[in-house]
Amino acid sequence: MRNGGPSDFTRRYPDHDPHVIAEIVMGPHHLDTDHQWHRVERGEITLAECRAITKEMLDAKGIVATVPPETTNTSGGPSFNFQLNDDMVSFIHDLKGAGIPIGILTNNVREFREWWWPLMDFESVFDTIVDSHEVGMRKPNPAIYHLTMERIGATPSRTAFLDDLEANVNAANALGMHGIHVSGDSLQAIATGRRLTGL
Repeated sequence: MRNGGPSDFTRRYPDHDPHVIAEIVMGPHHLDTDHQWHRVERGEITLAECRAITKEMLDAKGIVATVPPETTNTSGGPSFNFQLNDDMVSFIHDLKGAGIPIGILTNNVREFREWWWPLMDFESVFDTIVDSHEVGMRKPNPAIYHLTMERIGATPSRTAFLDDLEANVNAANALGMHGIHVSGDSLQAIATGRRLTGL
């Protein structure tokens, strides 16, 4: 599954440096800080509170969105582009069929669950779902990786971790996991996952 990322925000500000916008809106990806986006992903504040803080920061720099969001969710914020990756779904079902424990470790916002939860029967397919806002931790905090492995009865050297953010993959590698970066073309990452799991 791919979800919204910095581009979902930065495209609304085409007249400004996307790196500056991403830093204001989402904070540093390679760290777990007190940035408002990190706090909302840990469930410490609501999405509305997060958006209010972000607006204050953008206003202070004179940054105004010139492209409106395409759609909104029920909380009034812009919707994220959650969609399933068919190749990845096939890989997941192959893992499930082989009896290999699988879990989801996601940095996510409580109010966004309405967008991604209906995409598939996650609870039936996965052995555990570790959602950052539910456990009060987020990637790349090592503790959330350990929690996920504990829930599926895994050890780092026997765990493959796939993620589309290199910072999260690097954090997994630092723990001794087999981190796999999922780029725009997920087939190479899937091939690596198949090799590691013997499929």
